[in-house]
Amino acid sequence: MSRPSSLRSEPAGAGGEPTGSVTPLTQYVLKLVSRCDLACDHCYVYEHPDQSWRRQPRMMAPATVAAVAGRIAEHAAAHRLDAVRVVLHGGEPLLAGAARLDATAAALRGAIDPVARLDLRMQSNGVLLTPAVCDVLLAHDIKVGISLDGDRAANDRHRRHANGASSHRQVLRALSLLRSPAYRAAYAGILCTVDVANDPIRVYEALLAEEPPHIDFLLPHANWDNPPARPDGRATPYADWLLAVHRRWLADGRPVPIRLLESLLSTASGHGSHSEAVGLGPADLVVVETDGTFEQVDSLKSAFDGAAATGLDVFRHRVDDAAAHPGIAVRQTGLAGLCPTCRACPVVRHCGGGLYAHRHRAGNGFDNPSVYCPDLLKLVRVVTAAPPVDEPVPPADSLSPRVLDDLAAGAGTAGSAEQLAAIHLALVRALLVTLGDRVDGDPVAAAGWRLLVDLDDAHPEAVRTVLTHPFVRRWARRCRDGAADLSYLACVAAAAAVHARIRADLPVPVRDGRVSLPTLGAIARHAERGVVRLATDDGDVRVGGRRFNPDTDPAREDDPDGWLPVRTVRVDGHRLLLEDTDPHRDCYDIPVEPRLTGAAAVGWVRQLERAVRRVDAEAPDYAAGVRTLLRAVVPLRPDRTGRYRSAAAGAAFGAVAVTAVPDDATLAVLLVHEVQHLKLSATLDVCDLFDRDDTRTLTVPWRDDPRPVEGALHGVYAHLAVADMWRRRPGPVAEGHFRRYRAWTDGAIDALLGLGALTPDGDRFVRRMRAAVDGWQ
Repeated sequence: MSRPSSLRSEPAGAGGEPTGSVTPLTQYVLKLVSRCDLACDHCYVYEHPDQSWRRQPRMMAPATVAAVAGRIAEHAAAHRLDAVRVVLHGGEPLLAGAARLDATAAALRGAIDPVARLDLRMQSNGVLLTPAVCDVLLAHDIKVGISLDGDRAANDRHRRHANGASSHRQVLRALSLLRSPAYRAAYAGILCTVDVANDPIRVYEALLAEEPPHIDFLLPHANWDNPPARPDGRATPYADWLLAVHRRWLADGRPVPIRLLESLLSTASGHGSHSEAVGLGPADLVVVETDGTFEQVDSLKSAFDGAAATGLDVFRHRVDDAAAHPGIAVRQTGLAGLCPTCRACPVVRHCGGGLYAHRHRAGNGFDNPSVYCPDLLKLVRVVTAAPPVDEPVPPADSLSPRVLDDLAAGAGTAGSAEQLAAIHLALVRALLVTLGDRVDGDPVAAAGWRLLVDLDDAHPEAVRTVLTHPFVRRWARRCRDGAADLSYLACVAAAAAVHARIRADLPVPVRDGRVSLPTLGAIARHAERGVVRLATDDGDVRVGGRRFNPDTDPAREDDPDGWLPVRTVRVDGHRLLLEDTDPHRDCYDIPVEPRLTGAAAVGWVRQLERAVRRVDAEAPDYAAGVRTLLRAVVPLRPDRTGRYRSAAAGAAFGAVAVTAVPDDATLAVLLVHEVQHLKLSATLDVCDLFDRDDTRTLTVPWRDDPRPVEGALHGVYAHLAVADMWRRRPGPVAEGHFRRYRAWTDGAIDALLGLGALTPDGDRFVRRMRAAVDGWQ
């Protein structure tokens, strides 16, 4: 997942964290039907990693259509939109039939037209287009685009029926209908997917012969994990193919608009793009599946399973909620939402980083240039006469796993954990953008906001280091809800300035006699409340004439002048903070320890080092999640009963809280146990695994009191990992623990599957847990 929202962007939120204001959406793709009568082997819906179509109703029900229409009208009225565009899509929307299409269009126009002008369109393969359907198109002013990849040889490479039969003749029949005077008004154009194995001029001529109002060329969906074919090792085969069309098109006098080429010419003249594939214009679009769920642009289905999911639907959520989702909001932020390589590129205002789905790579999500970067550079240079550039192109990596299935098996790979970390960062950025709108009345917060925005442009890694600290998100959520000080934003910015090693001077708030710098520590011995000046320079911090260096001072005891550094645990390149200073760490049911003495802190650091190494040795597959997600450990006060306790909080993603334990073996199990909770919390941030309106409870083996579905799901996911840890240890004591935790996991899985409260994704998730448990020897 990419940098989900620039701090310069409009407010953006995420599932569970709505915002007060959003950039409105004007384009909607309605999946009227989730099945297709062709079996195109390059289709991103059916042939790529995301297979969620299998769980969708075959057709959008009338009640869902009515709900969608109402939500769109509500959004258009609230934001005073002049017009909205709705595209009927699939699958293949013509499988709905003329009558259902007529009823759907009537419902949409009846709800939306009184509020905003409705531009109603449809994308189809054309196989089922008939005069009766065309009559419906005309009656409701629906313009239809038809998919065609060229002449018969070109089209039949991919666009065939499931039995292998050609669809070419049926598509030409549909285009003949649309070319006729009676139905020409419904003809929107042709969409062609590029295949470099086809002759570009023959394809161009075949499309031109159908007299389309527009032609769209689409690069085949690919990403850094599934790169596009490059025959004979050629560096820019797709640019070469499109440039052959470009030369012929110019020679012909540009007889028909070709959207991709016209868009690049438009950006060259200082105007906007007409295509989401290029340019920096906002892609203000949301998809509605047949069951009413909101999804991000559905080309993301080519990246990984669940990439397009938002966890939202038209029955329970407004379009504003969908617009606030970070995966949608980032695509409205222009240049600021791109990776550093793209932002530094001289042709970025033309290519815009390429299609969002084409940027994906396991490990850092969408924070990359397009996998077609070399092709786009060459295409832009020729079409716009831009100067040549020699930007580095990131290398391709291994295949991305299906994240939900991978996580459900228990441990999950590092790639899946990185996806969850990216979700967390998206939520933090979305929250901060929301808070940035509130700083006008607070000069301390305003100074911090300005510095943070500037640092995000100039030193994004330093900002990332601070924003991924677990308790920045908790502060931001509490601040949004009016329970924390907005001025703490200056402390966040000051910490980022220290990591960036730049000179800065700004006011910072004092809370309980301390100035807190997340990820670094605190400076004590100040007035109980108030504001002081803080300066940074080359990694140093100066407050009130006293100077501290976070790089060297953590090795010492607490400074007599008041420097309380965060202690650091380092294990083979992994950096973990022992967090006993952050003012927002007290978010657990068990009280946290105050500042540890030097000797106590040394003991904690050494035991944590041994525990992480034990996880590495005993359960290397779980170590991937621990090393990727665990950023801080918070010492808890001992339990009155003498039990060893641990905790995790979704609002403090990346932190685990534990009481002191006697040995590293116990601590290793507790760390793995709580990291499981972190993984599931991040998953639930963007994916509904259960019906949140279902208030029923169920009995689980490890508790006397009935548990809600979310609590049971968390418990079984954590206990699965604990059982797996004990399974790997020798001896009768370990075997006894393993049997107990396995029995608990077995019972809870059965209870969850039997309750009927899981969504299709949740059912699949729990059944994958069942398969993992059943596979243990």
